[in-house]
Amino acid sequence: MKVHVHSKGVILAGKAWEIREKLREYTLKHTLIKEWIDSAETAASQKKVRLRRVK
Repeated sequence: MKVHVHSKGVILAGKAWEIREKLREYTLKHTLIKEWIDSAETAASQKKVRLRRVK
């Protein structure tokens, strides 16, 4: 299961049941995709990890 969060959206790669479970997990924390992206960017900036853009 891979989750790639970037400024334009989210990419989930894995088996269908894994993706469904991950989406259920993230719906408990975030109601909008924008909130998910913003929280990932702030977490990355706090850790001083550079996000790579996915084309």
